[in-house]
Amino acid sequence: MIIVVARIEVDPTSLPRLRPLLDRLSQMTWHESGCLSYSIAVESESDGIISLVERWQDEAALHAYLATPAMMALKAEFTPEQITVDARIYDVTGERPLPDAKPPPVLTIVTRGNGISAA
Repeated sequence: MIIVVARIEVDPTSLPRLRPLLDRLSQMTWHESGCLSYSIAVESESDGIISLVERWQDEAALHAYLATPAMMALKAEFTPEQITVDARIYDVTGERPLPDAKPPPVLTIVTRGNGISAA
């Protein structure tokens, strides 16, 4: 498994133009072959800081994704002066849950008379 962690810095005034692109990219990425998870978030509006965390089945899947037309189009939107990306790739040999991590509670919906309530 490959994990990508990135800190992206952009001119804060470009965030309104960038947000729809990031939303489309996120939706598209989840459907890419080999994508295990993908999360992107604006961490600071005023500083133009974006955080990105991705998990990929392997490095080949990551490289195939980076060569997609959508990624190439996103890269073409910005010059190096407009965006700074500090991305790191981590090779993961094993994965396990956090110690003492409990699964989230299961919410059961029960219909009662004229309404719905949680059980």
